[in-house]
Amino acid sequence: MLKGLEIGRKEKIQITVSERMFAAFEGEVVHPVYSTVAMTYHMEWVSRKIILPYLNANEEGMGAAVKIKHISAAPCGSTIIIMATVTELRDNKVITNVVAENETGTVGLGEVTQVILLKDTIKTKWKEAST
Repeated sequence: MLKGLEIGRKEKIQITVSERMFAAFEGEVVHPVYSTVAMTYHMEWVSRKIILPYLNANEEGMGAAVKIKHISAAPCGSTIIIMATVTELRDNKVITNVVAENETGTVGLGEVTQVILLKDTIKTKWKEAST
């Protein structure tokens, strides 16, 4: 990784809840609100945005773990700000705490762990997994 990534670095995204983000299984909407699956995706995305400027050309980040707590419902049209903060840098791991909030308060809390690997290492792992 390139130098400069430090504990405390923040990144945020803003999303508007749409029907494609609803809690659904096998195409059937269970709850017409922001799903935990969509929140997980957004927490990984905002955490990824943190590492992108610091990756060397021969490196890539991979998600290694996500811990998430869905606290409250967010209806269609709700605007959600998802903020990630680097809390730990260990070896080739970047760990972020993530908070999702809308106009009524906290929607979710999470922790995302990303591992920084050489692209060649990732390709080798893919080949091993395919055999």
